[in-house]
Amino acid sequence: MTIDHSPLTMFTAETQIRVRYAETDQMNVVYYGNYAQYFEVGRAESIRQLGFTYKDMEAMGVIMPVVEMHCRYLRTAHYDDLLTIKTTLKELPTDHKIEFHQEVFNENKKLLTVGRVVLYFVTANGMQKTTMPAQLYDKLKTFF
Repeated sequence: MTIDHSPLTMFTAETQIRVRYAETDQMNVVYYGNYAQYFEVGRAESIRQLGFTYKDMEAMGVIMPVVEMHCRYLRTAHYDDLLTIKTTLKELPTDHKIEFHQEVFNENKKLLTVGRVVLYFVTANGMQKTTMPAQLYDKLKTFF
């Protein structure tokens, strides 16, 4: 897992995951629906690399439902491939919305899949839009 500290106009983190047999179809290709989980791993681990977790936010009464997801499949991934999930925040969120840009690469650094996932910050006890917890904002603002 690595965090990219340059340029200071965006936040980028990488994490790796190995394709499990259960994630492939009869053609030995990763089933397209599994990329939503790969993107989630990338998002969760990028926040963890900042020293913060979804669990921390939930304890503060903030949850993050996915409200939009786009995915473009360029090449296939297969059983036992080691994938690198690159997660980028191109803008520092200032309201209730956060947008993650994600790319999945194989071991040969070939780009397999690109995606964009939008989540909202909402209150856990009322599902009302809110802003990012101040602690997470403070950690992210150093990258912008």
